Amino acid sequence: MPEEGQYYGKHGEPRKYDPTFKGPIHNRGCTDIVCCIIFVLAILAYIAVGILAWSQGDPRKVIYPTDSRGQFCGQGELESKPLLFYFNIMKCASPMVLLTFQCPTTQICVEKCPTEFKTLTLVTASDWPMYKPFCKESADVQNLLANKVEFLKSGVCPGVLIPSTPVFRRCLPALSKNKGEIMVGEATTFPDESGKQINAKELVPAVKNVSLALEARQVVMKIFEDYTKSWYWILLCLVMATVLSLIFIIILRFLAGIMVWVIIALVILVLGYGIFHCYMEYASLEGKAGADVTLQELGLQADFTIYLQLRQTWLVFMIILAIVEVIIILLLIFLRKRILIAIALIKEASKAIGHVMCSLFYPLFTFLLLAVVIAYWAVTAVFLSTSNEPVYKVFNKTDCKHSTETCNPDNYSTSEMLKTCPDSECLFAYYGGDTVYHKYLIGLQFYNVFLFFWCANFVIALGQMTLAGAFASYYWAFVKPDDMPSLPIFSALGRSLRYHTGTLAFGSLILSIVQVIRVLLEYLDHKLKGAHNKFTKFLLCCLKCCFWCLEKFIKFLNRNAYIMVAIYGKNFCTSARDAFFLLMRNIIRVAVLNNVTDFLLFLGKLLVVGLVGIFAFFFFSGRVKAFEDTAPHLHYYWVSILTVVVCSYIIAHGFFSVYSMCVDTLFLCFCEDLERNDGSASRPYYMSPTLAEILLKNKTEDPPASQDEDDGTQQQQQAKEEDEEDKEEEEDIILIDETSVDKNTSSN
Repeated sequence: MPEEGQYYGKHGEPRKYDPTFKGPIHNRGCTDIVCCIIFVLAILAYIAVGILAWSQGDPRKVIYPTDSRGQFCGQGELESKPLLFYFNIMKCASPMVLLTFQCPTTQICVEKCPTEFKTLTLVTASDWPMYKPFCKESADVQNLLANKVEFLKSGVCPGVLIPSTPVFRRCLPALSKNKGEIMVGEATTFPDESGKQINAKELVPAVKNVSLALEARQVVMKIFEDYTKSWYWILLCLVMATVLSLIFIIILRFLAGIMVWVIIALVILVLGYGIFHCYMEYASLEGKAGADVTLQELGLQADFTIYLQLRQTWLVFMIILAIVEVIIILLLIFLRKRILIAIALIKEASKAIGHVMCSLFYPLFTFLLLAVVIAYWAVTAVFLSTSNEPVYKVFNKTDCKHSTETCNPDNYSTSEMLKTCPDSECLFAYYGGDTVYHKYLIGLQFYNVFLFFWCANFVIALGQMTLAGAFASYYWAFVKPDDMPSLPIFSALGRSLRYHTGTLAFGSLILSIVQVIRVLLEYLDHKLKGAHNKFTKFLLCCLKCCFWCLEKFIKFLNRNAYIMVAIYGKNFCTSARDAFFLLMRNIIRVAVLNNVTDFLLFLGKLLVVGLVGIFAFFFFSGRVKAFEDTAPHLHYYWVSILTVVVCSYIIAHGFFSVYSMCVDTLFLCFCEDLERNDGSASRPYYMSPTLAEILLKNKTEDPPASQDEDDGTQQQQQAKEEDEEDKEEEEDIILIDETSVDKNTSSN
């Protein structure tokens, strides 16, 4: 009979005793060669896509505004004219203009935006030097003074100049609100091209959508300004998070049991202080004007500091922290017995990391590779998106059959379109094109995204297999550290790249396909938002949920498969099957030990993030008088705090992920050790005596027995771990031995 937590038969056969097995196999061959070749070809094609994008793209298209001739303002001959000016801003009311900033009106590059009201029909010779910079180069003051009406119809100059401000390198009307009145500049009215007074309210429909974009951009610019003021303090906080993570891991090496309980206590205290602080803020806002406004009544505000002045905001924070606190306390109560077992695993992981100290710095190598992958993807995406050619369209003031048709600005003055529509213009519309290259741009962008996922998952998989190989060599070393390789990390990294590149590519490919499907589902849901019915919403929701679960399962399976590959050097499918069956044969241990250790390590991450986050809050918010003169004055200090918290979690996760990988590797090795060995002198366990004492129930729960009873118990335990075929073979051997004994007795 199998021992508790093990299932033989349909979950595979347990490992047999092998006296030659000494840990990760060195005499191994290349695995999943076909997938390795496909991955190499995909990388070469990815490089070709990048070269093609870099040769065709022009990032200036997304950085600098473009005038009606397709020229970049602030570049080349227009270097002294960095701003874009619209002849008739009233035509910029279309929602698409918010995305492209290409209005159906003449646009030119100017040195600065207009600051005064001017009407073309009222311009005099003395006003011309001020008006000329906003006209086309062909504008002539003599023609203007000779016939202002015809000059106005020619479209060489704007009919009206309105006081404007540069926003995102574009001149937009300087609208403001004073005592309920809409003002442009310092006036509520302005003259049009005929001299008629127009109310400034009439500009609102043309720029009301733009105002939202402007407000968002103002927030972005303020956030960027905050980063320029606080980046070195943010960097200091991240260094603090790195040092704290290293300190905790080093202390865990020597005081794992004490540190786990200290981490648990500190997490509870940090969350408790968070609840107390939220309550104090909630109580301090009582009776203040406007503090009782609800979040629903306030709506969406660009200035997020307004939310911190509401009592309901702090009440929500307090409730969330209280729920988290209660959940953690309940989990600790129910898992109090299993925490001791998890501590034993963490102690063993601490010993392993102590013998493989360079493993703590391996995440830096992984971060570097991921940074290269992300940078290559981002640069390629930008260049691909700017690979289009400028497209020019016909824009006219009156009805015209050629309206919005494609045109060529070089020969438009002599084209039939202009003869048919005399008041039309050939203006720059957008970047596009109908060539073969441009038709495949979407496919190239998709390939860029897919290879990004594949390469990123490959880098993560390489790190997991490398760490697994190093820690497995520690576990299966009978005399530690004498039987270990001199450089376990480099040895494991070399084996992974030399023999198992195809396996890493295969596992990361499966995961990448699922992730790309999830991205497509999110994109489809976004595109069909408001258009699909309840059934399609439900279907999309179910699909997203199913693929989310599938992604989590594949990540779990891949992680354990890489551990088996690092030990035995088999292909991905065989290793995934062996890992899955091994976990199923020890399903109870998996459900209890693995989750508890992950929970404790998560508390460690939470503690690092909490301590650094609290320091960042008091520093950037100026709540501590000692930091009032040192802390930078920011528009949105919560942005810097949020940046510190997120980056601190990433740093802590990187260091604690080494522990997590070590625990998972040691756990699988422990399960294999139980199947291969029985603890006898001829088949001793490779696990440490402390780990064996805690993890093996029969070592702690059974009463002491005599030597004969111990021998009988050992034989019974060995018989339980063998399958039916081995039992039949043993019975045959016993019968043969008895027959030979009887023959010898009769002959004597």
